[in-house]
Amino acid sequence: MTSERIYVGSYTSQAGGGDGIAFGPLDGLKTVATVADASFLIRSADGRFLYAADEEDEGRVTALAIQPDGRLELLNDQPTGGAHPCHVDIDPSGRFLLSANYSSGSVAVHPINADGSLGERAALIQREGTGPNQDRQSGPHAHQVTFDQAGAYVFDVDLGTDTVYSSTLTVDGQLTEVDRLHIHPGAGPRHLVFHPMAIAAYVINELDSTLTVCSYLDGKLQIVQTVSTRPADSPGENYPAELLISADGRFLYGSNRGDDTIAVFQVAPNGLSVELVQTISSGGKWPRHLALSLEEPTLYAANEQSDQIAVFSIDDGRLTAQDNTVSWPKPVCILPI
Repeated sequence: MTSERIYVGSYTSQAGGGDGIAFGPLDGLKTVATVADASFLIRSADGRFLYAADEEDEGRVTALAIQPDGRLELLNDQPTGGAHPCHVDIDPSGRFLLSANYSSGSVAVHPINADGSLGERAALIQREGTGPNQDRQSGPHAHQVTFDQAGAYVFDVDLGTDTVYSSTLTVDGQLTEVDRLHIHPGAGPRHLVFHPMAIAAYVINELDSTLTVCSYLDGKLQIVQTVSTRPADSPGENYPAELLISADGRFLYGSNRGDDTIAVFQVAPNGLSVELVQTISSGGKWPRHLALSLEEPTLYAANEQSDQIAVFSIDDGRLTAQDNTVSWPKPVCILPI
């Protein structure tokens, strides 16, 4: 059993849900903050503060101070101005928290005060448009907001409009659009990661189980390859969720909800093509989130619907399931520290 300490965000409003945010080693998790539907977590660069997306109808973001023993002290929260925020990121200067409001399809920007608390919203960018999937793309659905390796550009990934928006963030917290990448219609882009050498980016698409490979330069993405996240002729419905890249840029890890697997892709040396080299059971049902250990070659999988966190060892990129799966209610985000 790994001794690494992690934070775990859980859905609280679901039947059998958790109480908020947990902390501890995997075999000793305890609730350390009561936060409603804490679906995504991020820690400040100096390690002093933690921020959570409160995925509620009237969305909020919560700021918490990390105590020496890992407990969390509530600082404050702020409304995002949208519905069901599902992702947050901190700009490289540490001055702003950005959040993606899924249901309303908008991106909010909040200033971060010197004491770690959040100021009133500085900006709210509302996306527009639809996609061909009538059930899931009747309007915009922002699913992620993230920065490139250099921190020069910010990207918001919109599942509802099959679009990845590229912007710059001004000193007063406004987003200025630079470019748009249009993924193929009906893809439903969900999450994006950058190659550590900033030569490429990869987008996992929820609605058609594909991975889009893009070249990258100066805030602009260009599609060079599209591959499936599943073996050929896989049966049934499937909805990819999280996407990770190894520190050396050689492997990508994507979660398949439905197949309940983790897909492993090997990345070409130039970063511009990938190959699906492994799929392995996620160790539970509906793997919403994945996280890489900061201490050892290990991957965590948060299996939302089976209330399980599974652990995998990594050897030359490939995954091997470990025997230390832990039960925890509705885990949807894992943050190793």
